[in-house]
Amino acid sequence: QVQLVESGGGLVQAGDSLRLSCAVSGRTSSSRVMSWFRQAPGKERDFVAGISGGGLSTYYGDSVKGRFTISRDNVKNTMYLQMNSLTPEDTAVYYCAAGATPTSSILYYRESTYNYWGQGTQVTVSS
Repeated sequence: QVQLVESGGGLVQAGDSLRLSCAVSGRTSSSRVMSWFRQAPGKERDFVAGISGGGLSTYYGDSVKGRFTISRDNVKNTMYLQMNSLTPEDTAVYYCAAGATPTSSILYYRESTYNYWGQGTQVTVSS
């Protein structure tokens, strides 16, 4: 089993920065791909950013490109999401997810690629 625990969420103002962390425990594996998703109230869960097992390939949703940066430290078994220039539209519960390496990069964006999920951390951006 794999356990994922997010941290770092909170209440910030528009324009501020925040860094989320996702700690991995259990049957950890650096080969697993990992991603961040988010779900705003009343909306579906959306892909935010994904990273390959070795950290060399990264993928971003259109709304966060240029503002968010995903990274991972396989020694510490932790993934990060650096969020800059936050706006109220970034308000959501942020989830980290892990899964086997997909056969195509497009699959990073799909929830079905991931079989392990964290419980989520709330990010609220005030205007």
